Amino acid sequence: MIKSKYLKFFLLIIFVGAFGVFTFSTPNIAYSQKQDLGNYKSYEVQKGKIKITVLTTGTVQPQNRLEIKPPIAGRVEEILVKEGDNVKQGDLLAWMSSSERAALLDAARAKGEKELSKWKEYYKPTPIYAPIDGTVILRNVEPGQTFTAQDAVFILSDRLVVKAQVDETDLGNIKLKQDTDILLDSFPNTKINGKVDHIAFDSTTVNNVTTYLVDVNPINNFEIMRSGMTANVTFYIEEKTGLIVVPESAIKYKDGASYVEIKNDKNEIVQKKIKIGASDDENVEVKSGLNEGDIILIEKNIVSNDDNKTGSPFMPFGRGMKR
Repeated sequence: MIKSKYLKFFLLIIFVGAFGVFTFSTPNIAYSQKQDLGNYKSYEVQKGKIKITVLTTGTVQPQNRLEIKPPIAGRVEEILVKEGDNVKQGDLLAWMSSSERAALLDAARAKGEKELSKWKEYYKPTPIYAPIDGTVILRNVEPGQTFTAQDAVFILSDRLVVKAQVDETDLGNIKLKQDTDILLDSFPNTKINGKVDHIAFDSTTVNNVTTYLVDVNPINNFEIMRSGMTANVTFYIEEKTGLIVVPESAIKYKDGASYVEIKNDKNEIVQKKIKIGASDDENVEVKSGLNEGDIILIEKNIVSNDDNKTGSPFMPFGRGMKR
């Protein structure tokens, strides 16, 4: 009896071991057809194009910001412009009285309208003119308000640009007159076309990250822009065509390698290693491992590929350079 029990136990160990060897001798098999193929959709590999871009953030700011300060302290008598008005160099913005004129007029007003009119005629107010062509982006005073010679009564901007922060690793791909797209956080559905206008020669380093300011000049829809708005800027670097491409959602990563899933002759899902290249927000270039017309499988329930992006050793720049 005892020998019989040991024999059964010995045979059970042999059976489990054989089953384990069989199971692990077929690596790449992920699922069976009966269980999970319904969760996948077939995709035919095609040739397409990849737009290589640099995506970064920036802030809408005046390219040249000019504070208008009066030559002397005094009081505002009349304001002729409002915020958002476009003015030309030499346009009259406001009338002001010096502190002496303001005191004299207040004293004359107490004596009656005739006395006040006389002194207004004798003692003319001081005009404030626009020194440049531009837009009034800030009006700091109202009629009757007093100010000092250090107070900025108006702030003018010649034009609004987006000052984008570009990482030093991407700066070599940025060129003057390069096409860009601008999306403002305030108007996420309105695309603004722009061009690179200036690349800073001096850098800024924050938390050991070195960036350069790049001025992007909007060429349409600039009327919706306001100083201080946050913007996302896409710089278009290069467009590659005639590539073997697959959707980003089809790419999986494991142990530093990339692969896609295909169906073998036994209707089993297996992993196929590939070598990837450039990518954009939708597609990834396949340099080797797939040919045009091949059929791959993509999970239907994939909502986001963010996990794949962050886990990929080939895409270290996050939302920056697409390689």
